[in-house]
Amino acid sequence: MSERFDVVIVGAGLSGVGAACHLRRSCPGKSFVLLEGREAIGGTWDLFRYPGIRSDSDMYTFGYAFEPWKGDKALADGPAIRAYVQATARKYDVDTQVRFGHRVTRLSWSSVDAEWTIEVTRSDGSSARFTAGFVWMCTGYYRYDAGHTPEFAGRERFRGRIVHPQHWPEDLDYSGQRVVVIGSGATAVTLVPAMAGRAAHVTMLQRSPSYVLSRPATDAVARGLRRVLPERVAYALSRWKNVALATLLYQLSRRRPAGMKRFLIDQVQRALGPDYPVDPDFTPRYDPWDQRLCLVPENDLFVAIREGKADVVTDTVECFTETGIRLGSGAELPADLVVTATGLELLFLGGSELVVDGRTIDVAAEMSFKGMMLSGVPNLAFTVGYTNASWTLRADLVAEHVCRLLHHMDRVGARKVVPRRL
Repeated sequence: MSERFDVVIVGAGLSGVGAACHLRRSCPGKSFVLLEGREAIGGTWDLFRYPGIRSDSDMYTFGYAFEPWKGDKALADGPAIRAYVQATARKYDVDTQVRFGHRVTRLSWSSVDAEWTIEVTRSDGSSARFTAGFVWMCTGYYRYDAGHTPEFAGRERFRGRIVHPQHWPEDLDYSGQRVVVIGSGATAVTLVPAMAGRAAHVTMLQRSPSYVLSRPATDAVARGLRRVLPERVAYALSRWKNVALATLLYQLSRRRPAGMKRFLIDQVQRALGPDYPVDPDFTPRYDPWDQRLCLVPENDLFVAIREGKADVVTDTVECFTETGIRLGSGAELPADLVVTATGLELLFLGGSELVVDGRTIDVAAEMSFKGMMLSGVPNLAFTVGYTNASWTLRADLVAEHVCRLLHHMDRVGARKVVPRRL
């Protein structure tokens, strides 16, 4: 037996909840369900629990377009974002439509029936089946069960503990310990100042540096607008102000990379003081926005370095030793705890098998239409956010497009929509 819905949404994180809310608002006649492999709403913001976990985009653009962010922090912490997503789901009666512990393993399209069959494995090991006229994949872009950790020689010899931020142990007490965080991205620059208060010392070990820019923890303009304008008007103006500033920063980085590089490095020099050698620790080999820019609130990373609670080492890992890490330069970093902030394992469509009329689809061989549908694959959309701006800005645009598409199909009596290569 299978249950049928007009739309099946896979994933109940930031994107999935947003997609469901858009359906509630724009397509109230459509029946839908959210299939979530885990046991909670929130996705990334429920999974990640490492110290200091926060957004690396401002909440006025990271929040939903239709639901104002009411918090004070522009770069909000993980629990606040999780609460915002969950509260939004409750407000739009989306939380009642979530089936927890339902991991989608196979999606099979039948042109004869003009519908998808969605096969699911429940957390208790049992199976379930759903059918739908349209499938909306909101599974993000990475594996939830394992983070990316390179093969480090000698790892088994290390007498301390090695932890990946994606699966932070609840019982981990690093008070008074020497901590080495391997990495230089958003997770690393968040962890280092957050752990510096309790650890004996924290070292950020990076193979190559990233561009790091500090911004105020709160948005003074947004706070001022909220005092004098209705909430939704103030939120919309704050959102577009931040979109404009982020766009300006990105465009300047692409069109005037040398000038922007000097600006970003000068900001770091001011924060760390004139005597700090920003080369090589904060002088990337690439141009600004060739990779994602790292934002830190109120110079917290630089404050931890200035106060001697943390430092940055730019080198490579030769091997682990019993008491730390030996570097390519021959030096050794002593450590009681090593945190491998070394990235994520990419996983498209949550790893689900995709079949159209009996033919297994190799997604790498298909073309993407507007970054939200696949050539030759009917009635299926996926949400992937921006890489050079807030994820949710694009998630909202995809949701609006899908809702318009569903309305158009109803108006013309179409049962199938499929992008074709020209």
